Amino acid sequence: MKTIAFAWRFLWSRPLSAGLNLLLLSLGLGSLSFVLLAGHQIDRAFERDLAGIDVVVGAKGSPMQLILSGVFHIDAPTGNVPLAAVKQLEQHPQVAQLIPLSLGDSYRGFRIVGSTPDYLTHYSAAFAQGGVWSAPMQAVIGAQVAAQTGLKVGDRFAGSHGLAGGGDSHGQTPYVVSGVLAPGGSVLDRLVLTALDSVWQVHEGHSALDADDRKLMEDEREVTLALIRYRTPLAAVTFPRFVNATTEMQAAAPALEITRLLKLIGVGTDVLRALAGVLLLTAGLSVFIALWSAVRERRADLALLRMLGAPPRKVAALLLCEALWLALLATLIGVLAGQELMAALAWFLQLDKSVLISGLAWPAELWSVPALAVAVALLSALLPAYEAYRANVFELLQSR
Repeated sequence: MKTIAFAWRFLWSRPLSAGLNLLLLSLGLGSLSFVLLAGHQIDRAFERDLAGIDVVVGAKGSPMQLILSGVFHIDAPTGNVPLAAVKQLEQHPQVAQLIPLSLGDSYRGFRIVGSTPDYLTHYSAAFAQGGVWSAPMQAVIGAQVAAQTGLKVGDRFAGSHGLAGGGDSHGQTPYVVSGVLAPGGSVLDRLVLTALDSVWQVHEGHSALDADDRKLMEDEREVTLALIRYRTPLAAVTFPRFVNATTEMQAAAPALEITRLLKLIGVGTDVLRALAGVLLLTAGLSVFIALWSAVRERRADLALLRMLGAPPRKVAALLLCEALWLALLATLIGVLAGQELMAALAWFLQLDKSVLISGLAWPAELWSVPALAVAVALLSALLPAYEAYRANVFELLQSR
């Protein structure tokens, strides 16, 4: 304990040098923490929301856009497709399950999604209040929607046109909250869910001129896209080709598109990792120079410690503890900075309404940060500690 206390006092006996080393080491560890947190949480969000979805079918356009809008709800859809064509796909022998989705409206920035109860079942949704809709114009809201809007079972609200909010309000056709979902960590947490009939009713009710016009609209109803689960793995080879070649729709494989997206993101994370590596290398060199200089400057102190009976190993341990103090402080500051930066980025980009990420997480990969900090500190202190260990007390006194 005395060695640890002495090391703390020795460290801050040169506050400018200690502060600079702490800053450099904290910057490197903070950058690395941010990269690890971002990569882990984005990967986890993608894996969680993609679970069980083999292919997404929608209007022709960008496959990536189709996946981002249909699975993660963070982009505009490519358009609508006829309901009749989607129902035909449902009868395909390679399709085990088809979940239609209809988009177009939102409530205070949260998307209103028309679907079937199968969409809730797919993500194993549990209810905190109420239950699933039993009639059109009833809605189930996600946990995050409830937390930020204050809606509860029995409340009424009106959606607005557009997926980003701010569009024309559909005040003449309000929804009634039938249920509130318990937090599940999936995309459902940030959605307002309702029956497909509700979406059609909202958009057909004010535009139909008469009964015949309404009947025509019903015959020409559309949905935005469909989430499909295959019956057999072989369908992954033949089904997308069938849809793209024989229909006016397109089929996009989530696994393929997300792999492409992660490769694009990976370029940025590689740059950040390289920057963190440079900072850590610079910090290691700075710590080494500081400790090496300390051995030279503290010859009188080291000689006094040896004369008082401190063995060589304790003198060497003093320098190692000084480096470990730096590693501990830098780890605390760096990890905290990475967590706060992640939370600030999520807030600034409003990622709470797109991908569920936050700063309050500790993935297994983050344990590499304190391990790396200790490694850098010990390697930097190894040679100065050895120099202090092998120093002769008589030579120290003579140099004094």
